[in-house]
Amino acid sequence: MAEVNEGASTRDYLLLGIIAAIISTFAFIFYFHQDKILLYGDAVAHINIARHVFDSRTPGILEFGTVWLPLPHLLDMPFVANDSLWRSGIGASIPSMLAFIAGVLGIFRLVRGLVSRAAAWIAALIYALNPNLIYMQSTAMTEALYLALFIWAMVHFSKFVREARSNSRRAGKSLEYCAMMIAAASLVRYDGWFLAFCITVALIVIMWRFKPREAVLWRAAINFVLLTSLTAGLWLAYNHGAYGRVLEFAQGPYSARAIAERSKTPTFPIYPGENSPRTAALYFLKVARLNSGEGPVDFWLLGIAFAALLATIYFSRRHLHLSLLWIPFIFYVLSIAYGSVPIFFPQWWPFSYYNVRYGLELLPAIAVFVALAYQLLSNFVSARWVAAGVLLLMGWSYSTVWANKPICLREAEVNGAARMDFDARLGAELKKLTPSATIMMYCGEHSGALQNAGLPFRRVLREGNHPAWEIGLNEPAKAADYVVAIPEDEVFYAVRVSPQKLSLVATVETSANTRAWIYRSLH
Repeated sequence: MAEVNEGASTRDYLLLGIIAAIISTFAFIFYFHQDKILLYGDAVAHINIARHVFDSRTPGILEFGTVWLPLPHLLDMPFVANDSLWRSGIGASIPSMLAFIAGVLGIFRLVRGLVSRAAAWIAALIYALNPNLIYMQSTAMTEALYLALFIWAMVHFSKFVREARSNSRRAGKSLEYCAMMIAAASLVRYDGWFLAFCITVALIVIMWRFKPREAVLWRAAINFVLLTSLTAGLWLAYNHGAYGRVLEFAQGPYSARAIAERSKTPTFPIYPGENSPRTAALYFLKVARLNSGEGPVDFWLLGIAFAALLATIYFSRRHLHLSLLWIPFIFYVLSIAYGSVPIFFPQWWPFSYYNVRYGLELLPAIAVFVALAYQLLSNFVSARWVAAGVLLLMGWSYSTVWANKPICLREAEVNGAARMDFDARLGAELKKLTPSATIMMYCGEHSGALQNAGLPFRRVLREGNHPAWEIGLNEPAKAADYVVAIPEDEVFYAVRVSPQKLSLVATVETSANTRAWIYRSLH
C-alpha cells in the first residue's frame, strides 16, 4: 500500500463533521424523547458525581470517589451546574456527543494519513454509523470519550512513527501530543493505563530500532514516559491521600473485585472466563461481534478486520504500528480472566446482559482494518466494486443490529428500566416534602430519585458525607428532617436498630418489589 499525503481537504473534514453532528444530534433527540439516556445506572452515577463536587454537604475533590476516574466528571461539571441540564441528564450527554464527533474525525485522519481518501471515508462511516456507539454517545457513559482519546492518541503516534526518521522536530511534537491524549485517556478509563504501557513498549522498540541522534526525539520520549506515568501516579496519590490506600480503587468496597465477590452465590460461584484467558477471549470477541452485527453476519466485519491485520503483519510492515488498535482485546481478556470483570450476553451462558458495551472498544480496530482491507483488495479488483461490497456488508451488519435493537440499549433496558421506575416514584414522593427539609438517604443506586425530584445534594446527608454520615447512622432521627430507608442499605438497618422518634409518612413500591420507606423525624 503506497502511503499518501496526510492532508485531506478542509471540505472532507467539514462534511464529515456535519454528518457526525447530525447523527449525534438526531440520535440524542430520539433517545431523549424515548427516556433512554438515563437507563444505565452508571450514567446516572456519573452525572451525580459531577454534581456532588460543588453541590454537597461536603463539596470538593473528595467527591470524585475512588473507583471512577475524574476526567468525565470534570467535563460534565459545567453542564450539570444548570439544574435543568442536571435533572434531565442532557448536561452529561453533551461531552459524550462532542467526543463522538471528535472520534469520527480522528478515524478519518488516522486512515487518511496512511492510505487513500476513499479508505478513510469507509473507516469513518463504519465508526460513525455503528448503532451501539450511536446510542452510547447519547448518554453520560464514558465509551465515546475514551474511544475519541484512544483514536487521537493513535493519530499522533502514527504520525510520530512516519516522521521519526525524516523530521525529528515534528516527530517529537507528535509524540508529545500523543502523550497528552494518553494522559487524558488515563483519567477516563483504566484501559488508558494499559494503553500507556503498551505504547511505551512500542516507543522503546522504535527508539531502539531507529537509534535517533537528535536530542529532540529523546527529550520527547522522556516527556512521554513522564507524563503518562505521572498521570496514573497522580490518581494513586489521590487514593492514598483520601482513603489511606493506594489501590483503594481496585480493592475498596466499590471496586469491580468487591462487586464480583458480592455477586457470587453457591449456585453461581464463578463467571465465564474467570481464571481462563481462552474463555475470556471467546466471550470478548463474541460481544465485540454483537456490537457490530447479529445473527449470521455478526462475524463478518470483525473477521475482515482480523484478516487485514494478518495481511498487514505479513505484507505491509510499515503499517504494523496500527496493530496497537487491538490493545483492548488483550486488556479485556486479562480483565475478564483475572480482574473480576464479567461479560454476559443472552446468546451464551448465563444468558443475561452485563458489560456488553465493552465490545465497542474494538470498533476503532474494526473500522481501520476493514478500510485497510479495502485498500489492499483495490489493488487487484476495481476500487468501486470493493467499496460497494464493503459498504453493503456494513449496511447489512448494522441493519441486523437495528432490527434486533442495539445490544447496549437492550442491556440498559433489561438492567435499568426497573430502577428508573422506582427512582421516578421515589422522586415524586420526595418532591412532596417540605422544600427546605433535609433528607438522610443512601444514594449508591438511587441518586436518580433525588435528581428526578430536583433536590439539591446540599440538603441530603448521604454515604459520601464523612463523618456526619457515620454519626447519623447511630441516631437517624437526629440526622435529618426525613429519613429514606431502602431494603438492605445502611439506613434501612440503622432505622431498624434505632426507630425512636421516626414516623412513617410514605411508602414507595414498584411491581418489581422494590420498596422504600420515608420517615419524618419527630425531634
